[in-house]
Amino acid sequence: MLQIGGGLALAGLAQPLRPLADEPIEIWMQGNADGSHVWFDPVGLRIKSGQTIRWINLDPGNSHTATAYHPQNFEHALRIPKNATPWNSDYLLPNESFSVTLDAEGIYDFFCVPHEHAGMVGRIIVGRPVNSPADEASSLDISEAARFAFPSVEEIMNRGIVRRI
Repeated sequence: MLQIGGGLALAGLAQPLRPLADEPIEIWMQGNADGSHVWFDPVGLRIKSGQTIRWINLDPGNSHTATAYHPQNFEHALRIPKNATPWNSDYLLPNESFSVTLDAEGIYDFFCVPHEHAGMVGRIIVGRPVNSPADEASSLDISEAARFAFPSVEEIMNRGIVRRI
């Protein structure tokens, strides 16, 4: 019994926890030991307006960023709501974090600057998906790996949280 209970407790630690009312929602930046695969966990998330997201770099071997798709960030295509403020965490070393509060309803696509080409991207939906960042023009501005790594809006709306490790 103790082995089963301990296993369940450890399994609970392996996933970001759902926050209490005013606590930030965590997105973990991760990578495998040899650095050949990097990802955000979760990769897709639906939240309410005014909630705070905190990215935490849990990858001991890499620096990562959490960067909004926006022309102010390396001249990327706009893939967040037009009235939203873009963000760029700068490089986060292992165990460092960055937070942003998302108020405008819509779809927010984000990426890791050094690993976008490897498909390290994510999507947050705040409230209802009122904008469509995956249009043909903006999709041409991102790598093929990134384009295929985004979870669909439908999947996020149905599941609330999408993990792909």
